[in-house]
Amino acid sequence: MTSDAIYARLTELFREIFEDPALVLRPETTANDVPGWDSGRMVEILMATEEAFGITLTTREVDALARVGDLADTVARKTGGGA
Repeated sequence: MTSDAIYARLTELFREIFEDPALVLRPETTANDVPGWDSGRMVEILMATEEAFGITLTTREVDALARVGDLADTVARKTGGGA
C-alpha cells in the first residue's frame, strides 16, 4: 500500500469520525490541530484504523503516536507499504 493510499484512507476515516468532509490531514497534524480530538476520539481513530487496514496496534506503537505522520508510518510498516 502506498503512502498516498494510506493517507487517503486515513483522511476518509478522520472525516467520518469528526463529521468534517473538509478535514485535510498532513503528516504534521496533531490533536491540537483538529477541534474535538480528545482521548475518546483517539480510541475511535485507533479502532477504525485497525479495522480499515487489518492490523493490530500495540500499546508501545500507540504510545509513540504524536502526529498523523506517525500513524501513517506505523500503518505502512505493518501493511508492508512505504510511507
